[in-house]
Amino acid sequence: KIAEFAAALGDTNPAYFDDESPIAPPTFAAVIAAQAWGAMFDDPDLGLALRRTIHADQRFDIVRPLREGDDVVATLTIEKVRSRGNVDMVTIGVALSTVGGEPLGTATSQLIHTREEAVA
Repeated sequence: KIAEFAAALGDTNPAYFDDESPIAPPTFAAVIAAQAWGAMFDDPDLGLALRRTIHADQRFDIVRPLREGDDVVATLTIEKVRSRGNVDMVTIGVALSTVGGEPLGTATSQLIHTREEAVA
């Protein structure tokens, strides 16, 4: 998957195509982080709907590159919520680590979520 992702980006860095031990482009962390978002959007207590969400910003803090064969654990935290009217600005952090606990990095996202209007 690493080589496919790099090719889709048009990134020809040979480290991404190494036959023995390829590393992933830094933005590959977004693929794993986005999978963690699924649980957040599936949680009925949060009331978040993907169809009412805009992905406004993304930042990656990489400890080390992801490598082919890494078993990665993604831990999602809602770090901050700011509300104005029926709009929420939600800051989400997804900490990535190996199953052995080695930190890999963090993907931080800003989401803009519009709540449904209450029915009177």
